[in-house]
Amino acid sequence: MAQQQQISLPAKLINGGIAGMVGVTCVFPIDLAKTRLQNQRSGQQLYKNMMDCLIKTVKSEGYFGMYRGAAVNLTLVTPEKAIKLAANDFFRQQLSKDGLTVFKEMLAGCCAGMCQVIITTPMEMLKIQLQDAGRLAAQQRGVPSVVSALKMGGTSAVLSRSYNTSPAPQIMRVSATQITRELLRTKGVKGLYRGLGATLMRDIPFSVVYFPLFAHLHHLGRRSPEDPAVPFYWSFMSGCLAGCIAAVTVSPFDVVKTRLQSLKKGANEETYNGVVDCIRKILRKEGPGAFLKGASCRALVIAPLFGIAQVVYVVGVGEYLLGCTP
Repeated sequence: MAQQQQISLPAKLINGGIAGMVGVTCVFPIDLAKTRLQNQRSGQQLYKNMMDCLIKTVKSEGYFGMYRGAAVNLTLVTPEKAIKLAANDFFRQQLSKDGLTVFKEMLAGCCAGMCQVIITTPMEMLKIQLQDAGRLAAQQRGVPSVVSALKMGGTSAVLSRSYNTSPAPQIMRVSATQITRELLRTKGVKGLYRGLGATLMRDIPFSVVYFPLFAHLHHLGRRSPEDPAVPFYWSFMSGCLAGCIAAVTVSPFDVVKTRLQSLKKGANEETYNGVVDCIRKILRKEGPGAFLKGASCRALVIAPLFGIAQVVYVVGVGEYLLGCTP
């Protein structure tokens, strides 16, 4: 048993890494569009929809502009996915000793969501700064007068230098390493965990919805009661459907999290003093519909991401590569 547990941890890391890297590479441009759509305010809309955002991004920043911030995801997605999937398995196993009810499945998902934010919060914090830089630069180019009004929220020179105060601002490349170093220097570790409460509000309900729903959909794919094997395509479809439903369900919390974690603001864009203040100001100035900004993009990101993740995880690619499958 000890040997099996020793082998399973690196296998789960491999599974999480492969699934995360493949998924992120496929859907990251849509995730970038989601972040920019969520951050733009009513009356200051640069992008009409996802396709308009991607087309304008390619025109102004080039093809690789759609992958700004992808390096952060590719680096941290391995431990993030491994923690999320492995923690859910661990808690399900612990809670299933006296039978596994739907409530226990939801509780296991809740615990998994709480564990993953250790990696998710700083990963999203850095990714959002890099993804949103192009939107703010485009806003400055479109309205030159807003340059002087651009609010940096008291951030330091490194965090602010993504933007140039010349009449035609250019995007100066600031790396995730530079942002991390400056946040640690000016605000300490808590600077990387800005928006932690909103991240918990998003990821815990997501996991509570996703994992039990996936487990039940996946169970429907069994060929017979005696044969627990499920075709890989069924695992993929189950992951996609469960991920899509869970993503749309928690989309309002994702909007709040994105707004709170954005360090730099454009002209006339609100700053927020916590989750409650953010919700109140969005409701008052933009209405309830603002909480669904980028919802379709998020569904398009999460569905294939978790479909791929579950195929890799259920099929056991990591176990196969390590030679610990029969």
